[in-house]
Amino acid sequence: MVELLLAAPASGSGKTAVTCALLAVLAKRGFSPCAFKCGPDYIDPMFHRSVLGVESHNLDLFLCGEERLCALYECHCSGHEAVVCEGVMGFYDGVGGSTTQASAWHVANTLELPVLLVVRPKGASLTLAAQIKGLCSFRENSWIQGIFLNDCSPTLFRSLAPMLEKETGLPVLGYLPHMEEAAFESRHLGLYTAREIEGLQQCIDALAQKLEETTDMERLLKLFAGRESKSTLNPIHPPEKARIAVAHDEAFCFTYAETLDTFRDAGAELVEFSPLHDTSLPENIGGLYLPGGYPELYAQQLSQNVTMREAIQKAIENGLPTVAECGGFLYLGKSLEDKTGEAFPMAGVLLGDGIKKEKLVRFGYSHLTAKKDSLLFAKGEQIPVHEFHYWDSTKNGESFVAEKPISGRSWQCGFGEKNLYAAFPHLYFWGNPQWGKRFVEAAAKYSKEQ
Repeated sequence: MVELLLAAPASGSGKTAVTCALLAVLAKRGFSPCAFKCGPDYIDPMFHRSVLGVESHNLDLFLCGEERLCALYECHCSGHEAVVCEGVMGFYDGVGGSTTQASAWHVANTLELPVLLVVRPKGASLTLAAQIKGLCSFRENSWIQGIFLNDCSPTLFRSLAPMLEKETGLPVLGYLPHMEEAAFESRHLGLYTAREIEGLQQCIDALAQKLEETTDMERLLKLFAGRESKSTLNPIHPPEKARIAVAHDEAFCFTYAETLDTFRDAGAELVEFSPLHDTSLPENIGGLYLPGGYPELYAQQLSQNVTMREAIQKAIENGLPTVAECGGFLYLGKSLEDKTGEAFPMAGVLLGDGIKKEKLVRFGYSHLTAKKDSLLFAKGEQIPVHEFHYWDSTKNGESFVAEKPISGRSWQCGFGEKNLYAAFPHLYFWGNPQWGKRFVEAAAKYSKEQ
């Protein structure tokens, strides 16, 4: 089985483009690849899925720990002949920016994955060799096995490759030139989502064709030939206990595949619906999941769907067990400003107004401590979470205390009630399946009582 993790010295090196191109090449060659993304990223796995046609999963050592991460990796490698993991930020950049915890290197070290280092050679030549040697020696085992040059001209590659191989002792396996027609656009929460990019498949096909022309694939496949392919596992889900409605559309698209798997493993039947386009909730549901996304970009349309807003407000006020994270939390508020600052009525379950900010708010990892028993958590329970948003609320709640892991900065946030979790922090249910079990059991109880 081919196994590798693509990492880089810094963000902006083009890991996603190289990852997608490599996945497409491997699929074309019949390897049936699977993909993973280090860290709490929602958008990059969407790109992986658009290439593969299969699920891509997150590998996050802050949100789930080493044992659960290894189990996840083993489970989803099953039946595949190639595994490509995409790193996050700079190779060693972990929690707080001053540790390696949950970094791409931490994931590689935990799973013993060889690393292909993606380098963008802008404004440096011999100094690149010094930087790469520094990355290789920074920890006792860096796992770096090869170099790939991105956004590099053919002439520069012919000059750099032999020098880098001589100075670092690492093979330079290929390059991608600058391809304006294959660039991925970004906005305030990162790349545009896969469904929003017109001609994405053609873009990835062009990248893959070029990568195959400019990369020594036989050398790469030989270098990263790892463990034997694992036999196919057939997950056995328990009998369904309850139907849970899952919001999924342009406005609500930040969902961990592992979270949905955790719900299914606890006995949930998941039913997708659209707060943008549908006029009512699915029938016979016992629970509601409103994930994050871009509700601020669709505030007017969400507001105009009055029947859906009223249906959700009534259902939650009648006790429907509900989990609402980040964008879902904003949707449950009284109003939400769009990107121009105009405010529109939302579901009105909560009293806060969603307001636009000029910069990231409370960005990054933190731990929540529950101040009382609620739908998902027991009083005193600690929960690792992640936040990434440019909007805020005038009423963020007081059911939890959030604390940064390195600085210790803390604040109160979130609404934790008998039938509700609503807050900016994103939850990762795979990290503790007990949370998913509590949600599904509450949904089953609610269904029986109706």
